[in-house]
Amino acid sequence: MIAYLSGTVREVRENSAVVVAGGVGYEVQCPVSTLGKLTVGETAELNTRFIVREDAQLLFGFHDADSVRVFDLLTSVSGVGPKLALALLSAMPVSALAAGLLGGDVKLLSSVSGVGKKTAERLVLELQGKVPEHLAAPAAGGGAKAARVTSTAGRDAVDALLALGFREAQVRGVVAELLASDPDLSADSLIRKSLGKLR
Repeated sequence: MIAYLSGTVREVRENSAVVVAGGVGYEVQCPVSTLGKLTVGETAELNTRFIVREDAQLLFGFHDADSVRVFDLLTSVSGVGPKLALALLSAMPVSALAAGLLGGDVKLLSSVSGVGKKTAERLVLELQGKVPEHLAAPAAGGGAKAARVTSTAGRDAVDALLALGFREAQVRGVVAELLASDPDLSADSLIRKSLGKLR
């Protein structure tokens, strides 16, 4: 089991990164939030999950322990594989995802690409009592409000990004995360920073 990886970032791709450790380049699949924190040439420290299947050996990496905790919970649900868990973690901040699971927000969960209504309902049914409440705490308001954007600049940024073809759940999650760290960001700054995380 590979539980942790520390090395130099050689390449950052759309859904993964190549991290060189001990002379070996590991391709690590990561959520958008983690990829946004990686810089080529700099050292990365990732919590990892190594999953072996008949047709592949996959390494998943996360910049924080909360993301790993939620990833483990998601993949414990029947029918939810690591790729789908990664899609959920990429679509919104961990706090928004945890709040959605705790609040039974099927609509929020099913807005993520690849997650149908039945899968969203199964996630809520199986995880509602297992998700630690503190994971949802950073998102002010709780429940579905976790992924809502209330400022004018935020709404303008969301509208612009939706017009570019990005998915609503992912856009709202990224913009909400940026506003949480800096509420005074302009719409232009939000769009520019969001594009860096979404692409």
